[in-house]
Amino acid sequence: MAAAVVVKARDIMHADVLTVEPATSALECARRMATARKGYAVLIQGGQLHGIVTEWDFLAKVVAQGVDPASTAVTAIASSPVQSCDADTPTHEVIERMAKQEVRRMVVTQQGRVVGMITSKDVIRAFRPYIDRISADISGYQPSLT
Repeated sequence: MAAAVVVKARDIMHADVLTVEPATSALECARRMATARKGYAVLIQGGQLHGIVTEWDFLAKVVAQGVDPASTAVTAIASSPVQSCDADTPTHEVIERMAKQEVRRMVVTQQGRVVGMITSKDVIRAFRPYIDRISADISGYQPSLT
């Protein structure tokens, strides 16, 4: 019997994580997010994970509240604690946690250091071939009417 192949967090994460220091202004953080075309920034100081800020945080905590992003530190609008997983975590566990915690992003760590990010788009991209194959199998199924 062949050994089961386990897809791990490291296999579907992207390593180009946008990071900022907690003291960065919300305005500067938003500019970096726009330039990098990322919907998030991870707050790191001294190698330690301090939080995450998303486009939703900007909408709900800055725009909707009329907060001045130039004079507000990004740490004031960030979410903490951050949902994270080890790089060796099987992806089915990562996906279950993302669904249970109702988050679209999971920070990937290795020995306490941020090494990547998994977004809902990464999950869809990684598993699309399987989903397409299952969909084709289902659409090709014709029940017998006799």
